[in-house]
Amino acid sequence: MRFWRAMATVAATAVMALAVDPAWSAPKPAPTLAVAAPDAAGFSPERLKRLDGYMQGLVDQGHLPGAITLVARHGKIVSYQTFGKTAIGGAPMIKDTIFRIYSQTKPVTGVAMMILFEEGRWRLDDPVTKFVPELANLRVYKGQNPDGTFITEPAARPPTLREIMSHTGGFAYGLRTDQPVEKAYRDSGLLGSKTQAEFLTALAKLPLASQPGTEWRYSVSVDIQGLIVERLSGMSLADFMKSRIFDPLKMTDTGFWVPAAKSDRLAALYMIDPKARKLVPADSFMVLDVSKPPAIASGGGGLVSTTADYARFVQMLLNGGELDGARILAPGTIELMASNHLTDIVMAAPDAAFSPAKGMGFGLDFAVVTDPARAGTLRGKGTYSWGGAAGTWFWIDPKNDLFMLGMIHILGKDADPALAHIDDNAATLVYQALVDPAK
Repeated sequence: MRFWRAMATVAATAVMALAVDPAWSAPKPAPTLAVAAPDAAGFSPERLKRLDGYMQGLVDQGHLPGAITLVARHGKIVSYQTFGKTAIGGAPMIKDTIFRIYSQTKPVTGVAMMILFEEGRWRLDDPVTKFVPELANLRVYKGQNPDGTFITEPAARPPTLREIMSHTGGFAYGLRTDQPVEKAYRDSGLLGSKTQAEFLTALAKLPLASQPGTEWRYSVSVDIQGLIVERLSGMSLADFMKSRIFDPLKMTDTGFWVPAAKSDRLAALYMIDPKARKLVPADSFMVLDVSKPPAIASGGGGLVSTTADYARFVQMLLNGGELDGARILAPGTIELMASNHLTDIVMAAPDAAFSPAKGMGFGLDFAVVTDPARAGTLRGKGTYSWGGAAGTWFWIDPKNDLFMLGMIHILGKDADPALAHIDDNAATLVYQALVDPAK
């Protein structure tokens, strides 16, 4: 679990977001979910306060400038707390603070894909080349010559869309440089592409890190998904998300940039200085300029959102695809997304990130708990989740009909041991307070 959590933390994805985003036209904030007393939903109010104490402690000890947590069960909020400030020395954290959610964009893109899946536009085992013919001649890394050039072989076949959505297509990311292909992705400037054509040209020249269907590797696959959404729908990804997801769910503060009228609500972004071991303003290629509409919508990591907005998205998923009369997907489609799609070959690979021994699998743009005992978690079997590079996280537990959403704003949080397991620690504190699961 540490591996996939760390990869979500570093995976801020491409420096790509949106040309024109009308998503800010609605003047009112997203409506919040209904509220219930913790004990009415099976929680001990006293024990649930341990979560608040833990989060406040991280703020008081200087590990976090601020944070927001939200826990909901049976469609109602049982805890919704703010801690600290939006910036060091800044204003108090407020519930409609806007966060860069980075890779929590991925499940939204996955939902966009599945809307088109339900319309019969694509099938899980379709080859990606059916929709992106530019990827027809992919090659696979085999080694390096003495001069550093790559030895490659042809891909045995094109990756399928199932593999694109489960990070088993063989692609890499370029967010780390500890492996030759990852370094090649970084050096190529792929993540700084200014147009989709530029992105695809660069991607087609890069080798796959492995043959399709043989390895789970966090990758640019969700940016490919975003491109497929655009080609199938005839709309920009931003416009598709707005019209088919954000508007129906009343997610009024979610988009690919923050207009000036809302800029005072944007949380400042920090990173951990490894030498000084303290928080400093974030300054790296991961820091996206969200003050204006960027060039391309990144399906992998371009969105900003608020706790209330993203909670509505998550509750829709937990409800089986519907919220407040707006149906986005069918219940069976949500179940398909939250099922493990990794093959035995992938899960048996050396150093597999997800395996039966770890009690974790991977669905369509979500990690999935397949065995809570082996995963070492109190979350129910079938819980699905993901997180973002700035430390935001969520999980959805259908068995217990609950979800949690945590919003922080620290790039590379795993560099601080106190933050490395914040999502797991928060999960334990939520479930130790669930004393009457029957309610």
